[in-house]
Amino acid sequence: MTAPRTPTQQLAAYCAGLRWPEISSDARERTKELVLDHVGVAIRGSATESARAVRRYVARTSPSGRSSQLGLAAGTTASWAALANGVAAHSIEMDDVTTESSLHPGVAVIPAALALAEERGASATAFLEAVVAGYEVTMRLGNALGGANAYGRGFHPTGVAGAFGAAAAAARVLGLDADGVTRALGIAGTMASGSLEYLADGSWTKRLNAGWAAHAGVVAAELAAEGFTGPSSAIEGQHGALRSFTDAANPGRLLADLGSPLQVMRVSIKPYGCCRYNHGLIDAVLQLRRENDLTPDAVASMTLHVLSAGAALVAEPIERKRDPRNVVDAQFSAPYAAAVALVRGAAGLREFEAASIADPAVRSLMSRIDCVRDAELDARYPQIWPAAVTVRLRGGGTLQARITHALGEPENPVPRAALVDRFVELTSHVFDERAARARAESLLALDTAPDLGGAFRSARSEPDRTRAQSGVRV
Repeated sequence: MTAPRTPTQQLAAYCAGLRWPEISSDARERTKELVLDHVGVAIRGSATESARAVRRYVARTSPSGRSSQLGLAAGTTASWAALANGVAAHSIEMDDVTTESSLHPGVAVIPAALALAEERGASATAFLEAVVAGYEVTMRLGNALGGANAYGRGFHPTGVAGAFGAAAAAARVLGLDADGVTRALGIAGTMASGSLEYLADGSWTKRLNAGWAAHAGVVAAELAAEGFTGPSSAIEGQHGALRSFTDAANPGRLLADLGSPLQVMRVSIKPYGCCRYNHGLIDAVLQLRRENDLTPDAVASMTLHVLSAGAALVAEPIERKRDPRNVVDAQFSAPYAAAVALVRGAAGLREFEAASIADPAVRSLMSRIDCVRDAELDARYPQIWPAAVTVRLRGGGTLQARITHALGEPENPVPRAALVDRFVELTSHVFDERAARARAESLLALDTAPDLGGAFRSARSEPDRTRAQSGVRV
């Protein structure tokens, strides 16, 4: 009698069997949109100081190769390109994000799949199949981990689940069968990591969590291809991820409704340059500003109703969150996000730069903002991430706004035309508008491209250093 397959093996077998023509048309289109978004975010992120530090290291330690470092002319080898692109794409807090699993799948999965696909000369459809497989593993493991509990223990689910997802994606590019994908997942289990201690002082290690997951995934898959073994129970076993990184695992979420729908259909694209837990609050503030002509001077006080799962990230301790001292602090401050949204009427990249953080009007308003955990909001989490804002006016009276689905979520998506506009904006330090739009359209037709490498080499143009360094210092 054949021994029953472990959940890890079942997930690996499903990923090994994914084929692009058999994927629904809406999921195929969404996958290409996620790739487009990732490329734009990574190119913009390549101009940040954290990305430059990684690329200096890569240039010094790694030979040149066929794998793209997006936004940079020089290619390198697959594992190091995955590291560089993962860090770059996570450096501006605008990469895609999930609701139930509370993590960022694209920054781990796409760099791993792309780096190996370019190095090995894989087809565009093989790359896209790998992306779909990687999202399945990352998000399903994240669902089973329970984001709130993993965060509570100090782990960054992107770094943990992302290593597994990157390994699955890389294994698919290498053409590994179900047993090979299982080995890759087993090896990734010993590489998964990701600390939240960056919250203490605004360090760059959150960005490294994503890049290291992508790097680990490539290494895990390449070792698996060489016959290196890994446990077939790396996810659910006695010492597996669901025991090591959480105290409240929900193993049933790992395989529930496998493939229906594909996880790429449950991903949100971030319109704002900060932690996802701030997005509903920003939407609420912008709504109050728009509908009531609300100005900062009219605000006596503001209360942000936050999800308990994100409170430690963006709301507590309140004194620290009212006094962001660097870009990472601002990205993870609910009071700052709400204040800059009201003062500037926006919360994009420029609003999370040093000049905005130092704006006296923003800092004054932050001092009048408080945060409270809201049990009514918590009751709908993690399937929904609602938010609410209450404003007390200086002249008397109260304004309130509640958001069920923040802009960018699957229930409130960013239209494709707006995604192309966003790509143009993100890459404006590298390409003129015409060139950016042409590249965007080619990425949205990637599954018809005769040459994957050619499609991505066009995103390797050397940025104009003068423009790249102005206003992108995050």
